Amino acid sequence: MPTVLRIGPYRFSFYGSDRSEPPHVHVKRDRFEAKFWIEKSVRLEIQKGFAAHELNNLTKLVSEHRDFLLEKWREHFNP
Repeated sequence: MPTVLRIGPYRFSFYGSDRSEPPHVHVKRDRFEAKFWIEKSVRLEIQKGFAAHELNNLTKLVSEHRDFLLEKWREHFNP
């Protein structure tokens, strides 16, 4: 699972088995994790453990770095 970005306590990564899914990113902190779709717009798919205010912050971070994350997704899954 390559880490493509770190911001503060958050690690942004992809799972190798996610190739068949639309572009998305997993964001982890400690034992918490959230999955965001990133292709057409940033949308939270699922989350485990994050409080609502932290999810709002994560949505903003993913949105701010969406182009970079899409580029890294394409590099990883379509070399």
